[in-house]
Amino acid sequence: TGMIVMAGALSISAARAQNSGGPLPAYLQPLFREGVQALRAGELNRAAELFSQVLQSGGGTPFVHNNLGIVYQEQGEHRKAIAEFRQDVMLAPKYEAPHVLMGASLLALGRVSEAVSELARAVALAPKEPLARLELGKAYLRAIDPLKAVQQFQALRRIEPENPEYVYQLGTAYLKLAEWSVAHIRQLDPESARLYQIMAVDYRAQGQPERARAALEMAARADPSFPGGHLEIATIYLPPGNADAARAEIQN
Repeated sequence: TGMIVMAGALSISAARAQNSGGPLPAYLQPLFREGVQALRAGELNRAAELFSQVLQSGGGTPFVHNNLGIVYQEQGEHRKAIAEFRQDVMLAPKYEAPHVLMGASLLALGRVSEAVSELARAVALAPKEPLARLELGKAYLRAIDPLKAVQQFQALRRIEPENPEYVYQLGTAYLKLAEWSVAHIRQLDPESARLYQIMAVDYRAQGQPERARAALEMAARADPSFPGGHLEIATIYLPPGNADAARAEIQN
């Protein structure tokens, strides 16, 4: 994930550097480009040295802080990275890249709620930027808020409907939402008929119709008005040819 975030942020930073070439003095631009090349080559110590030289020489522009932050992030120095990304945000508050990267470092430090806030700012600044939504969706999963994660991955599917990674992430979020829903139902009512219904669905998927039927019967006992319970039991009876038992369940 870190490499994906870095690659996306690097491309954004490069565009920013090209679109705002004026703020970085001309005599520092070769040094900056050398730093970018070192970063792309994985020469992190060299890249950190070059970007630091640019900053010390009066090149304190947003994208220099951003790229130095990326170096620190790749080195696992997340607190240093966050400090650089904050400098970037102070100098250029309308760019989403430092918020995305800061969110990644905050997640690495276990500061999930802060990460969600930063990534939400990134999405607000660039609602059609896939990387921001992807990382925000993952952060919501870490925050045990699967419904909001689903919403982000659904938005990603609308942005890039043919991207298989977003389909996968949406499916993962749906699974997490289902798990969360079951746990929440159990917390609200440990004897809920819906819990037995969920058990029955699992048993049927495993090819265990008798256990599924028993679970549905428990659901019916837990809530005699349980909608559709008897009809579900009837559908279990029908495949083996137990038409009389199925009819009796439907009449119930």
